[in-house]
Amino acid sequence: MASQPFRPRGARPLADIAQAPISEALQKAGFASTEVVTRWDEIVGDDLARRSSPVKIAWPRRRAGLDEPEPGTLHVRVEAPFALEVQHLAPVIIERVNGFFGWRCVVGMRLTQVPMERKKKRAAPPPAPADETRLARALDGFEDERLRAAVARFGRAVGRDTR
Repeated sequence: MASQPFRPRGARPLADIAQAPISEALQKAGFASTEVVTRWDEIVGDDLARRSSPVKIAWPRRRAGLDEPEPGTLHVRVEAPFALEVQHLAPVIIERVNGFFGWRCVVGMRLTQVPMERKKKRAAPPPAPADETRLARALDGFEDERLRAAVARFGRAVGRDTR
């Protein structure tokens, strides 16, 4: 009886399954690897990443006789109110992208102004019953209802575990 090759069973990480189709789609958009898109926040920083995202890298046609590819143009989506600031930061962004890849792959940047999707804030977790009891005891001395409600909101916000 011939032994069959070992095949792992069980769940596979979604990243392993989705890597091939995502890589193929991003290569059509001019990205040599998925890292520009997946690690954009590391390349440009959290503040810029919240308001912008890379779309593609447009590469010039290869000229005969050149061994190395010529640098391309990075196309970036950006929120309209933030576009002027990103335009002024273009040399810094280009330098960071080139530094990330380790070679001069981008020489220019084109901006497209579009509204960016905002990440929704998570709802605050409900307070623990022990915290609510302690807060209720602390609020017993307040007679003004509006002041009592304001101090209660403040107490819940301060006592909330934000991790």
